[in-house]
Amino acid sequence: MLKLSRLRPSSNEGYLAWVLLVVIVTFSLLTNQFLTLQNLLDLTESYAVSGIFALGLFVVLVTGGIDISFAAVASVVQYLIATLAIHYGLSSPAGSILLAIAIGTVLGMINAILIYCLRIVSIIVTISMQSLLFGMLMWLTNGTSLYDLPDWLTTPIRVLPFSVGEQHYQVGLPVVVMLAVAGLSWILLNKTHLGRQLFAVGGDQESARRIGIRVGLLHLFAYGYLGAMAAIGGLVQVYRVGEVVPNALVGGELDVLGGASLNGGKGSVVGTLMGVFLIGVLKNGLNLIGVSSYFMNIVIGVVIVAAITVTHYKKRKETEVGFA
Repeated sequence: MLKLSRLRPSSNEGYLAWVLLVVIVTFSLLTNQFLTLQNLLDLTESYAVSGIFALGLFVVLVTGGIDISFAAVASVVQYLIATLAIHYGLSSPAGSILLAIAIGTVLGMINAILIYCLRIVSIIVTISMQSLLFGMLMWLTNGTSLYDLPDWLTTPIRVLPFSVGEQHYQVGLPVVVMLAVAGLSWILLNKTHLGRQLFAVGGDQESARRIGIRVGLLHLFAYGYLGAMAAIGGLVQVYRVGEVVPNALVGGELDVLGGASLNGGKGSVVGTLMGVFLIGVLKNGLNLIGVSSYFMNIVIGVVIVAAITVTHYKKRKETEVGFA
């Protein structure tokens, strides 16, 4: 007879997997529109940008920091690239992408310099940077959206088309980009010396410094990496919707806060993506069964609080010391 204890997850990713399974089964029973191949493909593509942001943020969280400004960075980068393309003749796709990544990386590194050199708490610096960047963007542009974009940025590309019976489907470019970023992040964090150093800094920054790890440079890399991913995510968002709306991305930061311990030194790429898509599945399923968007926010808030509570409860149990 199968013991129930064997089904108990041994990691945060295991708990997330069980929760995802329960949520998917529940919505499948409540509506026959949920568990369709087209809906699942649309859901995955819709949250690919959030997945890209989350993977960049994961690297920062691993080091024990946090960055709230990634959505504002993405908004600034996509508006700059679109403006250069429309008004100044920037027509090279490769050059545009490299310039976007460079701008995003520099903006991320500015956060790292302020946090590390001035010894300011990361959440304070990045919230301030988010407000500064977004405020300047809206002030300088008057909130004007851009539509006359270059073809290379908006023309749909057929990626991994396939058929099931007489129905034709395809895995979209945003999903492919997200999977490529996931692979890069996994290799970085699990197969390189740099990745081990990032985890070491998040586990105990002072101990990492004592053994010769250059903590400042690692913070510079982590926040720069998030800036680069924010830039890539911003361009993917423009590709998806075919326009640049300056306030489209800011406000959804909570959708990407999952998959890594806020205490640093823990987490995984798989857990990060599962955290993002748990939020996506909940929003999609609640929308299909006709739940009010206001109540939807309540459900998402409860899920996030529950996830944080379980994570910190497990951490406390792991670190408790008993006395005979």
